[in-house]
Amino acid sequence: MNKAVPDSLVENFESLIDGLELPDANDRHVLAAAIKCNAQIIVTSNLKDFPTESLDPYGIEAMHPDEFIEHQFGLSPGAVIAAAKRIRERLKNPRRSTEEYLETLASLGLPVTAGLLKGFSELI
Repeated sequence: MNKAVPDSLVENFESLIDGLELPDANDRHVLAAAIKCNAQIIVTSNLKDFPTESLDPYGIEAMHPDEFIEHQFGLSPGAVIAAAKRIRERLKNPRRSTEEYLETLASLGLPVTAGLLKGFSELI
């Protein structure tokens, strides 16, 4: 991750953890890291453990990955299509056709993403 996104590593957030309240105490480190790096969004499928009332004081929103990718697609469809293509090309055991790849995305909780990408199947 550090190589792909050089500034993705968040450090020195540990002192914030004990002062945070979340439904699952084991998720507090995620919020602490988000606060430390001034993140606006926590992308997670686990939305129930990041309720709005716990995040609002820090100006942070929890967003499902499917919604996040949909927003990214709206900002830069070419970048999302290119990323999807790179990911599909790395799947080698077994290889997947574009249709199989999109079906997998949908089954993994990304139906909107799969639907958006379907119109660009020939590029993926």
